[in-house]
Amino acid sequence: MSSLDPAVAARLKRTADGLVPAVVQQHDTGEVLMLGWMDDQALHRTLTSGRATYWSRSRQEYWVKGETSGNVQWVKEVRLDCDGDTLLVKVDQEGGACHTGDRTCFDADLLPGPERRGA
Repeated sequence: MSSLDPAVAARLKRTADGLVPAVVQQHDTGEVLMLGWMDDQALHRTLTSGRATYWSRSRQEYWVKGETSGNVQWVKEVRLDCDGDTLLVKVDQEGGACHTGDRTCFDADLLPGPERRGA
């Protein structure tokens, strides 16, 4: 099995369980779609297959976005932030990105902020 490029792996700052958060964004509109988690193998698979692959913390297994739902994420580019602790995955999303079927996981719950309190 191939592994993540050691130069890339050396730059990653992982959580205690070996994961890095991956913010997923629609490549052409900038729309934030979801947050997933990747370990070295998930990142390697994403970079080499062109399909977004994540580590499911609840199921404790890898999952390729769209493998069962058909809501595929075609990876356009992957960026690492300046601290090495967050990935930005730019994709072409087919269908909904959220497990609820919504386009984005950030549609439903707008929290009150200064502009919503009349300040």
